[in-house]
Amino acid sequence: MICLLALVPATMLAVAGYAVFYLAHRSEGKLKSFGRLLGFWAFTLAALLVLACLFLAAHMGRMHSMMWMHGCPVQMAPGQEGPKPWGFLPPGNPPPPAAPDAQPAPPPPKSAP
Repeated sequence: MICLLALVPATMLAVAGYAVFYLAHRSEGKLKSFGRLLGFWAFTLAALLVLACLFLAAHMGRMHSMMWMHGCPVQMAPGQEGPKPWGFLPPGNPPPPAAPDAQPAPPPPKSAP
């Protein structure tokens, strides 16, 4: 559907480009070179418009990544504003156990009274 809607302005740009080429062919000097440049620009815009509509039709509305549009079901929960980072631990969850050969963390220094 979007390609059909984009064909109307692309057709108008192509017709305008042909008209500018015709008028540039009949003129002389710098106006002739400016007309050629303007006609080429009209055809370029028409081609870019058709390419843009093909690009949008190929994406079918999926302009964002999967993470932002659908969210990861493990990280998203109702009432949350967005996905959390992978290392995020919700409150109340203990940290993962340390490796068996790891040294325990030293106790924090006591402050003087």
